[in-house]
Amino acid sequence: MHNIGSYEDRLKQNSWQISEQELNYKPGDVLNIGWYCSDRICQMGKADKLALKWEGIGGKEKQYTYNDIRQLSNTIGAFLRNLGIKPEERVCLFMDRIPELYIGFIGILKTGAIAQPLFSAFGDESLLVRLENAETSVVFTQKKHVGKVRKILDKLPHLKHIVIVDDNGKSPLQQREIAFNMDDAERVDNFEVHPTLAESPSVLHYTSGTTGMPKGVKHVHYSLISQYLTTKWVLDLQDDDIYWCTADPGWVTGTSYGIIGAWALGVTQCVNDIGFSADAWYRFIEKHKITVWYSAPTAIRSLMKAGDDVVKNYNLSSLRHLASVGEPLNAEAVIWSEKVFGLPFHDSYWQTETGSIMISNYPGMKIKPGSMGKPFPGITGTILNPDTYEEMPIGKAGLIGFKPGWPAMMRTYWNNEETYQKKFQNGWYIPGDRSYIDTEGYYWFIGRDDDIINTGGHLVSPFEVESALLEHPAVAESAVVAKPDFVNMEVVKAFVTLKPGNVASEELDLDIMNFIRKKLSPLAMPQEIEFVPNLPKTRSGKIMRRVLKAQEWGEEIGDISTLEDD
Repeated sequence: MHNIGSYEDRLKQNSWQISEQELNYKPGDVLNIGWYCSDRICQMGKADKLALKWEGIGGKEKQYTYNDIRQLSNTIGAFLRNLGIKPEERVCLFMDRIPELYIGFIGILKTGAIAQPLFSAFGDESLLVRLENAETSVVFTQKKHVGKVRKILDKLPHLKHIVIVDDNGKSPLQQREIAFNMDDAERVDNFEVHPTLAESPSVLHYTSGTTGMPKGVKHVHYSLISQYLTTKWVLDLQDDDIYWCTADPGWVTGTSYGIIGAWALGVTQCVNDIGFSADAWYRFIEKHKITVWYSAPTAIRSLMKAGDDVVKNYNLSSLRHLASVGEPLNAEAVIWSEKVFGLPFHDSYWQTETGSIMISNYPGMKIKPGSMGKPFPGITGTILNPDTYEEMPIGKAGLIGFKPGWPAMMRTYWNNEETYQKKFQNGWYIPGDRSYIDTEGYYWFIGRDDDIINTGGHLVSPFEVESALLEHPAVAESAVVAKPDFVNMEVVKAFVTLKPGNVASEELDLDIMNFIRKKLSPLAMPQEIEFVPNLPKTRSGKIMRRVLKAQEWGEEIGDISTLEDD
């Protein structure tokens, strides 16, 4: 029996009240996500139930019960409080997918501080922009990543402490650094959780912008109401499930559904920090008897590429429900998964700003391969005219719009209220994606409405890559666009003009790529660099990225009347 029952029946109910009742929350009560995901589960009699099964490189394994999560998050909370960290200060998690990342997230929220998870593959430049903007007070990190923080420390006056979670005391600590070992620390059994309310800030996630630096998306503790119910109804998590969300908590999926959703439901979840390969992933599913698997189209297409035969080497019969997120899931991937796993992947659509799933394919509902599905019960969606923001007729393409007010909706962009307000038009929240609705109410994704590059489900800002490229001594000008790719849907391609005295070569190509990888991240690194004598520009000097993108995708270039003459 599926949690959601009939989608049509659920539409008739006010879904958020169901969530509040099940969580025993009444408006005005104290609401702290950290407490709900640990202490509350223990109080429900599940203290000894496994909360986290973790596997790392070299066969390392760790397991934690809900009581472990409760005590260890208390320990981290007490440690932060002893450092003098106050509610609403920003505490960054800059680590690989190790247990400290997941439990640290809960501990930070218990203190009333704001958790700021950042992808551990970020280079020093990407890190600096986000820590500087948030005026972060503490960074939790590992020995392998602390060098990036040290490199930018002199530019971060607000950063009070760098906490190294895997320091055994043998390495010399540098300025502002503290060693902290979660497993060796004396456990704190009683901790006074900060009495956060529904609108108290909880998480700050950074997302890319087209024409500016990354924006800090501020969420609040009330987001739990959306995250709990969407986990239950879309991912269909039930008490005896073994759940695997493959997303890194540096991205919103990894927090909303890789920490909060599963633990708010008291489910056992597995984390794999051993990297991607078809064999490694299938072995992980077989070993832990994973029942519900939430992944990304990039990974699914990589598994398709590895072939059908490798699947036959593993017993994957434990799987009962598969879901996907991050970018559109091609129809071929849904058909393929039904063929090899006997189960379709259920595509879901949402974004950092929405905080929880907005449109999805639901258990028990007919899947149309390639469709995003239908809006979550309690969410009002539509398609809008891009010029007037009026609703469009069925079948006509336009911008997706949502009626504001669901619990997990972002509350602002950090220190950027003006940009936040621009996300709302004519009473609708505009995510920035184009779609159409068919006669049965299914949504079909068409594409982004801006220049953002969606590579493997991760958004990359052309502006950020172009800014970094200009810092390379050989680069005079640059333009960055998306290029089609089978596995990642899109990858970064850079068009570069060189300063006098520099000559295009394979060596320079590699040097520029590595320069970006170190400064920003492997995801932002151009997969191809094309050296050109000049870039297409308007007469006012604005680079016309769409001309370059149209060439890459084999599309009509369109009106180029504003293009400057050669």
